[in-house]
Amino acid sequence: MKLHTVALLLASLALAGCSSKQPITYTAPAATISNPQVLLLGEVHDNKEGHKLRYDDLRQRVEAGWRPVIAMEQFDRDSQAMLDEAQKGCLDAYCLIKAMDKKGWDWQLYYPVIDLALSNKLPIVAANLSRADASKVVRDGLTMSFDAATVAAYKLKDPLPPDLRRGQEKAIQEGHCNMVSEIMLPGMVNAQVARDIWMAKLIREQQPRDVVLIAGNGHVRKDIGVPRWLNAIEPRLNVRTIGFIEPDGVVGSYDEIRKVPVQKRTDPCRNLK
Repeated sequence: MKLHTVALLLASLALAGCSSKQPITYTAPAATISNPQVLLLGEVHDNKEGHKLRYDDLRQRVEAGWRPVIAMEQFDRDSQAMLDEAQKGCLDAYCLIKAMDKKGWDWQLYYPVIDLALSNKLPIVAANLSRADASKVVRDGLTMSFDAATVAAYKLKDPLPPDLRRGQEKAIQEGHCNMVSEIMLPGMVNAQVARDIWMAKLIREQQPRDVVLIAGNGHVRKDIGVPRWLNAIEPRLNVRTIGFIEPDGVVGSYDEIRKVPVQKRTDPCRNLK
């Protein structure tokens, strides 16, 4: 695949979903639910009310005594050493965000979660695929960012299950205004799946400590996202996933859905057009 095509793919992967007209099944928040081994908390990346609602959920659990690791999509896994140093030296989220100097995210939205982690000495884990590894996956295939043991454990030399590939293709098209070309789609699917596998792998490495994953709704979907890969190998974990979904938003399978109001924004399809 040509380098300019790879660059287009990577740029496209940074975009969050447009809308779909699928109906939303709403489940009311259940404050009495016990904490699982793994809690996956989704987001529409730019939705301020969704971020507030998710933070309140996590804050209440932590104030009640829960002490999980906080894994975050917003940090690339190859920056973990830098993130560890920032956690040692920083007393507040502003310091850590400045030290990491990671572009591409609205850090004001993540400030409360990071501050909660620092205040309660909850380790923060960088959970996302690095840009360099994403390039390898897009260009050369799904296995290129993993060692041999991981390839074997997750059976990555086998073709992806048809329902998983179809589900990812549909989600990617919906998230990119149904404007992804057929030549670009396989590489984008592979990159998205690789991100999910890395998140699942890093979550498993934190066990036996409980983990909260902060990531986009697409990553926390039970049908095609991180939960599927978490339970692809033994031992199976107690996983709960919550999607924070706008009306008419892209919908998948979750244990619980929290409705959030639509965030006012310019047409997300404009640049793709």
